[in-house]
Amino acid sequence: MAQKSVVLMPGDGIGPEVVGATVEVVEAATAGDPAITWSEVLMGGCSIDVHGTALTDEVLAECRAADAVLLGAVGGPKWDTTDPDAPRPEQGLLGLRAGLGLFANLRPVKPPPALYGASPLREERIAGTDLLVVRELTGGIYFGERGRTDDSAYDTCPYSRDEVERLARRGFEAARGRRAKVTSVDKANVLETSRLWREVVSGLAAEYPEVELEHMLVDNAAMQLVSRPADFDVIVTENLFGDILSDEAAMITGSIGMLPSASLGAAGAGLYEPVHGSAPDIAGQGIANPIATCLSAAMMLRYSLDAPGAAARIDDAVAATLDAGVRPRDLGGDADTRAVTDAILGALA
Repeated sequence: MAQKSVVLMPGDGIGPEVVGATVEVVEAATAGDPAITWSEVLMGGCSIDVHGTALTDEVLAECRAADAVLLGAVGGPKWDTTDPDAPRPEQGLLGLRAGLGLFANLRPVKPPPALYGASPLREERIAGTDLLVVRELTGGIYFGERGRTDDSAYDTCPYSRDEVERLARRGFEAARGRRAKVTSVDKANVLETSRLWREVVSGLAAEYPEVELEHMLVDNAAMQLVSRPADFDVIVTENLFGDILSDEAAMITGSIGMLPSASLGAAGAGLYEPVHGSAPDIAGQGIANPIATCLSAAMMLRYSLDAPGAAARIDDAVAATLDAGVRPRDLGGDADTRAVTDAILGALA
């Protein structure tokens, strides 16, 4: 029987609640195969409170030695600050991505038919939507040189050919197993970085003749995501654009509490987390929606723990729960965290 190690980062706000529920679901779905060793650590605001930093060297080392990392959420008003020298919870997440070499963030968006009515878009507009946003994570404006004076500020957006190629390759490989279409999103009519991006992606496409490639400017992509989301298969884009577009795409399902994500590198542990934040306004009330974290764990089983069967069982159990009419509060229902978890466990059983 396979042995796997997972580092748990419950984090802040509702993080501990949804992570706790997800561990129950994973244990039920795997039934000990693989046998998972869970190790809980601090990261985010909770780590700042104890250690004065969002991510310690010891925690990063433990993550590097593990097969996967499962994160709840980080942040909250307690740690909000405009002081550039003060520690912030989000620094832990950025440090984790960089320290583990996680350059590709995968966010699937596939609203289940049972939730078509929960979307802010009309049912006929979202029906059949099944897309994957592949976002670059370790380059671009979030990691470029920055500075400010009393009267001005600047942020630079550097990308190398290798950084673009490895991200685009991940997108093309994903498209091979899907509907064989890649939409590369840039701003090549204005930005030199985007012109390099388009050049590299176009060159790589020759290695994937079975995959259709289209280029789309980011402003147009933002419009098309809400007007014809079902036409997209795999969206490949840089860090800033991906951050914005993936959150926009998340709302197609009706709630950001439904969306999972995976952050992957060339090798080593992957990081799995729900798209939603720490929701401090409902923390500790037992009403958080655990579905996005459960689906993130399904991605973890599929990509890092070599357990696709268990992953499929979780996906199916979530779908069965929604088909049965169970609705957490962010989807207009009255099911609390315990009720949603028990429904998923019941479907697994």
